[in-house]
Amino acid sequence: MYSSDRFLNALILFAVKENVSDIHFVPHVNETTVYLRVHGERHLYKNLSNEHYTHLLNYLKFQAQMDIGEKRLPQDGVVTLLVNTVKIDLRLSTLPAKQEESLAIRLLPHNEIKPLNQLLLFQSQVKKLTSLIKNTSGIVLLTGPTGSGKTTLLYSLIETLLLEQSFQTITLEDPIEKDLNHFVQVQINEKSGMTYHTGLKAALRHDPDILMVGEIRDVKTAEFVFHAAYTGHLVFSTLHAKDATGTIHRLVEMGIKPIDLSQNLLAICATELMNLDHPNYDRAAIIEFLTGENLLGYCTDFTKPIKSEATFADLKRKAYAYGFISTT
Repeated sequence: MYSSDRFLNALILFAVKENVSDIHFVPHVNETTVYLRVHGERHLYKNLSNEHYTHLLNYLKFQAQMDIGEKRLPQDGVVTLLVNTVKIDLRLSTLPAKQEESLAIRLLPHNEIKPLNQLLLFQSQVKKLTSLIKNTSGIVLLTGPTGSGKTTLLYSLIETLLLEQSFQTITLEDPIEKDLNHFVQVQINEKSGMTYHTGLKAALRHDPDILMVGEIRDVKTAEFVFHAAYTGHLVFSTLHAKDATGTIHRLVEMGIKPIDLSQNLLAICATELMNLDHPNYDRAAIIEFLTGENLLGYCTDFTKPIKSEATFADLKRKAYAYGFISTT
């Protein structure tokens, strides 16, 4: 008989120690392979017997209140563990596969929020980012692929703002990644009907100064985020996009009009995490900004050339020159 909770605790303890962001279980005919993603790179961890994996899978699905008997449809859920006094949310995602359901786990530690100067590589970018929060209304979007540090930066940015003044701040998240006493945090739950759109509608009646929307996922949420900005609120959110200009095109595809973009968007901050070759630093983010006249001009005319505000390529060359990385 396998002790699923003992194996899981040992695995998560190791994962936290090694800064693992994701765990992948890939079932085959005779065994299941476990991979760990560390700093964006996927590494083989070990192989499990399929019997052991099935026990673990069912245990996790039960803990996350997922349907153990449902193996034909994708499911998702969250399990919260306490590892060395640190709360960790395990975001589970199952996917029906040929042999058995595949399982992906995203680790979301409830760590303290790091200040921006510990998250961003260049202090000039810290100053530029903090200058954006002087506005009382409008939208600041952090964009990039999964794992690029968007949400971490977003928490730190709002925390910086709240250190200066006490604002009524409401966050809509799926899941809530960090427990914060001075935020009103709302857990999005699509299954129960608490969607981003529903939560936003309710949040606007709660007298907010600042709204944080975990992610713009659909047309309705995008429209409501822009509506909130029009009504005089400062809104922060994230969006999956390759770069700053690509964010504009995604919003247009969602039905947001160029005039609404130019009236409400304060900044698009495309983020990228870099692995550093430096004795004092491990990883840090760089940002490709689209702000001011550049942003306004592109929102109204997509054919208009954009003046560089330091592209990812520029920033990587700078990082190389400063000795943070060994190659560009």
